[in-house]
Amino acid sequence: MKMADAVLGNARFFSRSGPYSLAVVAKAASGLASSHDLLLEGVAPLQVAGPHEVSFLDNRHYASTLEQTLAGAVIVHPDMQARVPAATVPIVTTEPYAGWARVAALFHPAPPVTPGIHPTAFVAEGAKVDPTAEVGPLSIIETAAEIGAGCRIGASAVVGSGVVVGRDCRIGAHVTLSHALLGARVCVHPGARIGQEGFGFASIKSGFLTVPQLGRAIIEDDVEVGANTTIDRGSARDTVIGAGSRLDNLVQIGHNVVLGRCCVIVAQVGISGSTVLGDFVRVGGQAAMAGHLSIGQGAQIGAQAGVISDLPSGAIVLGSPAQPKQDFLRQVATLKQMVQRKKK
Repeated sequence: MKMADAVLGNARFFSRSGPYSLAVVAKAASGLASSHDLLLEGVAPLQVAGPHEVSFLDNRHYASTLEQTLAGAVIVHPDMQARVPAATVPIVTTEPYAGWARVAALFHPAPPVTPGIHPTAFVAEGAKVDPTAEVGPLSIIETAAEIGAGCRIGASAVVGSGVVVGRDCRIGAHVTLSHALLGARVCVHPGARIGQEGFGFASIKSGFLTVPQLGRAIIEDDVEVGANTTIDRGSARDTVIGAGSRLDNLVQIGHNVVLGRCCVIVAQVGISGSTVLGDFVRVGGQAAMAGHLSIGQGAQIGAQAGVISDLPSGAIVLGSPAQPKQDFLRQVATLKQMVQRKKK
């Protein structure tokens, strides 16, 4: 690959708009900038940004890189403004990373929906597809399903009978939706499965007896579901993913699980059935939770933690079995000291 092909926002994959004046970029970043007659053409990292590009700094560890940047403008926190080179215009905001997100979206907007149903798609009689929605090739919209205004249904996706997809949703390729109600602006990445039968069975002498899963999967507004993530429908009540939550790739959500608003669930997390998470809970990669637990609002669960009991609001836990952060760190330090003494 040539270096020219490695430019951020490569035109092969990403559309670009602009150029934009400094004032327009600063407004998009929700920041303040001095008055300069500067036209900005795109975004780039600090290390490679040129005089007509905008960059950002959110991590103080890269302050030395900031001091050497050639960017035309840089989005920074007020505390870092003094370290911006004289030839670079600071765009000052208390939330530089959020500012960067908005500016990157300004220069590289999401591709617009192309209304219409592809000739190879199948839309069952009785299904409702808004005229402004896009239904991709080989996708299937089953009886009584509803697709809202401005939606995009990707190639080979299956929207099951009775499923409702709210307005402005993005459903990726090979996604399967069943027994589910999706709110507005939900983004489901390729390969995700939502609303399938949960893992429920009774043990009998001859083996196992499947328990009917009679609930739904409710995905509230502004949720993002990662690739190949699975969300079981409820058994005796609904599975609910709270508004604004973010689920990474390869997450497993069991039946009857309830997530509050704006939860963050990182890759390969497994949440067993009927566990309830409060608002703003954060769960690190590969962590696991037993069933029927209550996780308090704002709790933080570290990567690979094994949670087997309820957690209060604001708890920070690590390890398996999960325990308070300070207890875990003390145990690790004690073990290290014991090993060092034994070596001596």
